[in-house]
Amino acid sequence: MFVDKAEIILVAGSGGHGGVSFRREKYVPMGGPDGGHGGHGGSIILMADNGLRTLVEFKYKRKHKAENGENGTSGQSSGKSGEDLIIKVPVGTLVKDKETGRVICDLSENGQKYQIVDGGRGGRGNMNFATATRQTPRFAQGGVRGQERTIILELKLLADVGLIGFPNVGKSTLLSVITKAKPKIANYHFTTIIPNLGVVEWRNFDPFVIADIPGLIEGAHEGTGLGDQFLRHVERTKLLIHLLDASGSEGREPLDDFKKINYELEKYNAKLAQRVQIVALNKVDLISDQSELYTLKGELETLGYEVFIISAVTGQGLNELLSRTIQLLDEIGEVEPIFDFEPEEETIYTPEFKEKQFTVKKVDNSFVVEGEFFERLINSVNFEDLDSIGFFQRVLKDKGVFEELEKMNIKDDDTVRIDEIEFEYYK
Repeated sequence: MFVDKAEIILVAGSGGHGGVSFRREKYVPMGGPDGGHGGHGGSIILMADNGLRTLVEFKYKRKHKAENGENGTSGQSSGKSGEDLIIKVPVGTLVKDKETGRVICDLSENGQKYQIVDGGRGGRGNMNFATATRQTPRFAQGGVRGQERTIILELKLLADVGLIGFPNVGKSTLLSVITKAKPKIANYHFTTIIPNLGVVEWRNFDPFVIADIPGLIEGAHEGTGLGDQFLRHVERTKLLIHLLDASGSEGREPLDDFKKINYELEKYNAKLAQRVQIVALNKVDLISDQSELYTLKGELETLGYEVFIISAVTGQGLNELLSRTIQLLDEIGEVEPIFDFEPEEETIYTPEFKEKQFTVKKVDNSFVVEGEFFERLINSVNFEDLDSIGFFQRVLKDKGVFEELEKMNIKDDDTVRIDEIEFEYYK
């Protein structure tokens, strides 16, 4: 099954909690705190692999999660960090953020990696909270939750040449003749329902990759005939070979077909329509009177296109077509991507900027405080220990929570709810 688009959910591992522990040795009756740090959560990394050809595995597994970090333990022992999760995708995969639609990265080279979500930082153990006045802290810092993100994977085939044209003009036949590809060939519409790739090794020239793009008919850019699903596969090509049925065996006018396909390219992406394009008039072996053929050739040349007369069945004109293709590829060189994006900057996950963000709202007779950092804070607190509760109150004060509550006219004995914790407010 050929799948070239997938939506997946990525969840990085959460950091382990810091440990709460005290030295308990035979000759050290008043041992100090020795709880170790929590391990970092595992990140998720995307990696391009040229051994893959489709995104089909993501059709059946949509959620991917990295390992959590382990909690810190006694003896100042840090918890083990979670293993990073490496997800392999085909070379040529474009990665987009579902929420914003922004392109995150373009994995166009074998082995290329991108860290897409970062694991959460591990919490500090209670040995880090000992002071001259608080020598036995019975609390530690909670781990940070790993990042979560929903992304869209789009596979865009890496081909030098895109073979375009209406169905049944001979694209699959031509591909099978000039490459070792074995596409399905028959005399009915939509024979090709997946893009086919082949490598052309012509004489002593460097080989090039050619793709047969299916589904291009009138209305393709709007989804007719699955055209919008396959047009993305010509976005990376340097050169387009536009194949026309010069014999009119399907009852269509070749020049009319040519204009319709180019209209679809223009509507799909204006930059794509500007790619270098040459025309191949195919099925000339079926034409007895070739005067009209040369009239068609002249009309296309008047429009500014190079035109080649070929027969994919007999091999007529293939030498000239392929020789010119190789020459043009050399002249064109590298081309700019069709899609515009500025790659995200890969950074180490730092949650502090989120920890300053919270909201306070009144629900019935309670004040509800919400913010991402509260989960970590609550995991850090031992509500049966006065020192730990004091730490909790200081953090709320430092973050401005109490100040915000007072702006909302909170009174003594009013209820405050943070995550799953409820308490009565006293100034």
